[in-house]
Amino acid sequence: KVLAVYRCAEFDGRVQVHITKRRSVMKGICQTPEEHESVIKAAISAMPSEGDIGIMAARFKAISEPSRLKILLALSAGELCVEHITKAVDGNQSAVSHQLKTLKDNRIIKSRRVGKNILYSVDDEHIMAMIEAAKEHLHHHE
Repeated sequence: KVLAVYRCAEFDGRVQVHITKRRSVMKGICQTPEEHESVIKAAISAMPSEGDIGIMAARFKAISEPSRLKILLALSAGELCVEHITKAVDGNQSAVSHQLKTLKDNRIIKSRRVGKNILYSVDDEHIMAMIEAAKEHLHHHE
């Protein structure tokens, strides 16, 4: 395959375009403007809406904070009350409650009342699947 390379140069105040042809040694290089546009369209169609990207970013932000990540790892064992979560993550109840609210606001966890206790559990198993995948890859390059 031959690749046309366009190079612009200024000479005596005028822009001159030089076209040279060379063989492409890399696969996947856009050979024509149509191929270029096709690749761009495919990349754009793979992206969700701006609103959905914002939601995704907020959820990644929510789980990236270490104390919230620890809470989610504790909840991966099952439903827990605030006291059990606090002990499991070695935190204080006020801070844990604050982090639980953030996770709940981002629809990552849910709660239910049982008598005087509020029990928390994972509401989004997809998030937990990502966390589990991250755990599996902790020592991938060692």
